[in-house]
Amino acid sequence: MRDVRAYKSIVGEAAALRAWAEGRAIFIELNDGRMVGFPADRFRRLADTSDEALKAVRVEVNGFALRWEELDEDITVPGILEGRFELPQKEQSTPAPSSGKKLNQETPKRITGSDPSQAPRLKSTM
Repeated sequence: MRDVRAYKSIVGEAAALRAWAEGRAIFIELNDGRMVGFPADRFRRLADTSDEALKAVRVEVNGFALRWEELDEDITVPGILEGRFELPQKEQSTPAPSSGKKLNQETPKRITGSDPSQAPRLKSTM
């Protein structure tokens, strides 16, 4: 029963009032005031289309679906709110520093044992 209440609190009767694309992101404004966005690359047909084609999104089925006619793609609003995407989120690569040097990927060293000489020193403000 608890899961049903959590589901209803997230999805409820939320319906899209409008939808739009900005770059590779799709946004919806919901009738409860929320605005939700997701990467287009989380859906196969949207991932392979141009930014311009993404802009042709329409709200359909009384606000419960998004439609791209040219792509023959429909996505449900409840599915978006539940996080049900076709594709995993792409890993974001860490940008290189402006100097062009590679970032240090070394794992931080752990202090083990009880040797107080290995403990970090704190400066006293007194």
